[in-house]
Amino acid sequence: MSNKKVENKFKKVAVLTSGGDAPGMNAAIRAVVRGAVFYGIDVCGIVRGYDGLIKGDIIPMDGYSVSNIIQRGGTILKSARSDEFRTKEGRAAAFENIKKHNIDGIVAIGGNGTFTGAKIFFAEYGVPTVGVPGTIDNDLYGTDFTVGYDTAVNTALSGIDKIRDTADAHDRIFFVEVMGRDSGYIAIRSAIGGGAELAMIPETKTSTSYVIEKLKEVSSHSKSSHIIVVAEGDEEGNAQEIANRVKRAVPHLDIKVTNLGHIQRGGSPTAADRVLASRLGLGALEGLLEGRSNVMAGVINRSLVYTSFEDAIFKKKSYNKELVRMIEILSGRSYRFRVNDKDRVPYKEE
Repeated sequence: MSNKKVENKFKKVAVLTSGGDAPGMNAAIRAVVRGAVFYGIDVCGIVRGYDGLIKGDIIPMDGYSVSNIIQRGGTILKSARSDEFRTKEGRAAAFENIKKHNIDGIVAIGGNGTFTGAKIFFAEYGVPTVGVPGTIDNDLYGTDFTVGYDTAVNTALSGIDKIRDTADAHDRIFFVEVMGRDSGYIAIRSAIGGGAELAMIPETKTSTSYVIEKLKEVSSHSKSSHIIVVAEGDEEGNAQEIANRVKRAVPHLDIKVTNLGHIQRGGSPTAADRVLASRLGLGALEGLLEGRSNVMAGVINRSLVYTSFEDAIFKKKSYNKELVRMIEILSGRSYRFRVNDKDRVPYKEE
């Protein structure tokens, strides 16, 4: 991309973060701002996402304003979910501020809700937007990984490692709940990395009765400490509800529950998230300047790609069945499993 081409198309761009925060958002902001400076374009930051756009909370930015932020969690532009932006009146007020500040396009960092808002805003007012997938859940179609996912997995893994020490010391069964309302990506990878015996995720059906059967079977063996990772969106309920049902069925087991909660959102981003966020932030800016809109920048098989907001929002991202199979094999249980799309069926070795 040449500087001349950029200068002919855009004079000013804005960047915002919206929805749940994710480690690496600051690295993405930095990439957008530094990229704009490189191409000789004015850049501003919209504070608190769409809510700030409605209220006119827009600040000028330059290379110095994003110094020393790449290692910081959260987002220096703050984040918020805006009910007002869901209304026509709210979007009309937002567009007035777009015109007032002479903004030619937006880089929006966030997830499904962020991209849905941008899609509607473009349909009504023609404001071009390119998205950066910033969500720890890794559930957006059109990218192998989302910004914040790797850090969240490592944070969950750190917690599981510590819980494992106590589980082993007291021969306890721990149900560890991780984030993942609609997806089990954090649960799967943290379960593998933490040596968990089972991961319960929304993408597969794992009944409580199956967990009870498994724990009854293993309780007769020498290994009596187990880690079961539960994604918060599992169809059987949250970790506490599942653990309560298991305890009633197998009362002699020492069962504890830990919900890792919002610690998974915070903390300094990993190297992987910093590099991904930087690449996607710059990629989103350059895509915008090339005339793209209503698309999300992503990385698939190490290549930068653009996926329509429509697909990113509504297409289902498939989970890695091979990783689920690994959990079952590496757990050290006495029998194997056959895995299909909807269920896991145990079967004895012949």
